[in-house]
Parts: sequence; C-alpha cells; structure tokens
Amino acid sequence: MKSSRVSRRDFLKLAALGLTSVAFRPDYEHGELANAESLARVAIDADESVSVHSQPDDKSTIKFQRYRDEILNVYYEVISDKSPKYNPLWYRVWGGYIHCAHLQRVKVQINPIPEKLNEGIHLVEITVPYAQSYLQRKPGEWTPIYRLYYGSMHWVSEIVEGFDGLPWYRIKDELIGYENLNYYIPARQARLILPEETSPISPDVNPDKKFIEVSLEKQELTAYEEGRVVLKTKISSGLDYSPPGEIPWKTPTGLFHVQTKMPSKHMGGAELTDDLSAYVLPGVPWTTFFEPENGIAFHGTYWHQNFGMPMSHGCINMKTEEARWLYRWVTPEGDMSKMTTIGFGTQVYVY
Repeated sequence: MKSSRVSRRDFLKLAALGLTSVAFRPDYEHGELANAESLARVAIDADESVSVHSQPDDKSTIKFQRYRDEILNVYYEVISDKSPKYNPLWYRVWGGYIHCAHLQRVKVQINPIPEKLNEGIHLVEITVPYAQSYLQRKPGEWTPIYRLYYGSMHWVSEIVEGFDGLPWYRIKDELIGYENLNYYIPARQARLILPEETSPISPDVNPDKKFIEVSLEKQELTAYEEGRVVLKTKISSGLDYSPPGEIPWKTPTGLFHVQTKMPSKHMGGAELTDDLSAYVLPGVPWTTFFEPENGIAFHGTYWHQNFGMPMSHGCINMKTEEARWLYRWVTPEGDMSKMTTIGFGTQVYVY
C-alpha cells in the first residue's frame, strides 16, 4: 500500500487540534479549525456510524465508531492493497483508519461579506463543514431547520441581520411551493460564486461533437469531445433495489439528451425539519438532468465518496468538482441569472 504522509511536525500540529474529533457548532467562529488543512466530516446516515479500523482493511479489527457530522483530523491518506478493492482510499485518523466511503473532505473558510447584493438571485457555495439554517416564520422567531453541507450550492436573494446581530443570507429555495419561504444562514459561511466559475467549457466545439457514456457495470463515466476523452471517472449509479411502491432506483439505460441544468437542486423530501434522519437534500450541486420521466441527473455529492459502487436512487453521483466541470461542459449553456436552464443538449448513452 502507499500513503501520502505528513511530517512528524505537521502530525503533532494536527493532533493538537483534538485527538478524537473537533467539536463544531454551526454558529461557532471555528477557532483553529480555520487553519486546519486536512479535515473530514462523517457523512453517514444519522442512525448509523463509521468504523475506525486497526489497519486500512475492512476485515481488520474495529476499534470504535464515529457518528454523523463529527469532524475528524486526517493525518494522511492511504491507498490500501486490501479490501475494499473497488475503492482503496483510507484515511489515517486518531486511533486508526477509516475508509473514505462515508466521509466528506471539508475545510473551514470564513468569507468576506458584500455590503449589499444586487437585485436578483446569487449563487453561493457553503465553505464550512455545515452551516445551520434557520427558518423565520415571523420577525424575531427563529427555528433551526436544515444543515447545509460543505460544497452544497444555494441561491441567496438578500443580506439581513441575523439573531446574533451579524449579516445572514436569505436562502431562496427553488423547490416548487417554497417561493415565499424564508430561511437563513450566516453569510460568512458561504462564498459568492464568480461568473468565471460557471462559464462554458469548450463553447466553440460543435455540440454534436460532445458525447457522454456511462457504464453501469464499470461504474464509470467517460466524456468525449471530437472523439477524444476529456473526462473519465468513477461514479455511483442507482441501486439495484428499491422499496415497494417507489420508482425503481436502478439507473435506466438507453440513449438520452441533457434537458435541464440546475446549479442548485433541492432533492429528497420537502419537509421543513432539523431531523438529521430525514431524507432531505437541499442544495445538491451542479445538477444536469438527462432522463425526464424519472428525473435522472448527473450531480455532485456531499453525502458520500463511495464512487465505484451503486449508491443512489437513480441519479449519477459524481465528485462535486467533476459534476461542476460536466455542468459547464455540456449543452445547453447555463443561464446563471435563472435557477433552471432548459434546452435539448448533449447526448448521453447509459448501458
């Protein structure tokens, strides 16, 4: 196996941040976390946990467990020659090793806040392990609802004074029926997306010369431009099973075209809740729909990095940075003044 190690000095510096996990409060100013270079959030379901193993091997002894939204220091990465073979990345943490599948690599970036926002909507990215959002049903009455996770994307419409007296962003949720819903996050915990970050990639290439293939067997996506490979990566497609009465979770096969693009999509349930066990996924980043009947899309993923294994309810889960690239590369060109861009675009073949 091979590892990307830190020096002993850096190891001790990281260890000083906390030998187990770093307590993280959504309204906390983050302290030394803002200087930490290698953090991971436990992204498992609320009623589950991840195991810390004695070795980077899922057959080795389990020493203890870590739970949803704990923040861990990652001392170094290990590419294991043991199991699981399909995804050999492990993290050395305090007390042992954790497989990467249910961890999200995160940072803490505190952002400058503009004096005001221009009229309209503005795209922001969460830059802390999670930002706790609050619902304001009426002036002065604040209720916690969703946790908005690192790397998720959201539309904001204005800056207001929060209950702590600091600037907060008003989130404009794109979910139908939520147009008048007011929920907010601390503005310092999100950064405004710059225009150049969303500009089209290869806009001069004939759209007919762009093509995407997805192999469900290999759990692999390949993007071609004028016959050459421009992206080849592991993905997570839909699971082979689904609960009775639900739309099948297995990703449909066939020939499709991109039809809708949304840089931020509220997926899962629509309930207003702070229950971490609820299947609610606000702000799914860089969503590119290509199958309209069941709403199947490529999108970034902040709740796992178990790529190479089916994990989804039908969509193609991707690393967020690669989903962003794909969003910019496919046609139709995204209109960043709108929540949704609609148009007949890049061909997609799933087999």
